[in-house]
Amino acid sequence: MEKAQELLDQGHLIILFDGVCNLCNSSVDFIVQNRRDDTFRFASLQSDWVEDYLQKNYSDIDIKDSIILLKPEELLQQSDAALTISRYLQFPYNLLSAGFIIPKIIREPIYEWIARNRYKWFGKKESCRIPSPDERGLFV
Repeated sequence: MEKAQELLDQGHLIILFDGVCNLCNSSVDFIVQNRRDDTFRFASLQSDWVEDYLQKNYSDIDIKDSIILLKPEELLQQSDAALTISRYLQFPYNLLSAGFIIPKIIREPIYEWIARNRYKWFGKKESCRIPSPDERGLFV
């Protein structure tokens, strides 16, 4: 838990993702390959420290079917998190952040529909993703 706060204090953003979801893991791979800089750190929602951190700091949120972006003093979920993450990607992927022009009342149901069906469409792993040796420093 202290590690997360230390990373946030250093200016890192932490992406919390479903570690057994194939779509989520592919998204993490995509972000790692297309990020502009060393801003992001990653952690599985199934991690004990994530559960403890969220319970202590954000006990009122529902993390089911959500990607979460931890920023200093702010937590973003679902389409807000995904679109904010895209701002930190290399061109042309950073243009995805233009999705913010779509009203949240329209974006969120689309996000939720994909999230509800992600296991059916993309599959699920038996256990959480293990980072490669080159990626270990990116994962909390």
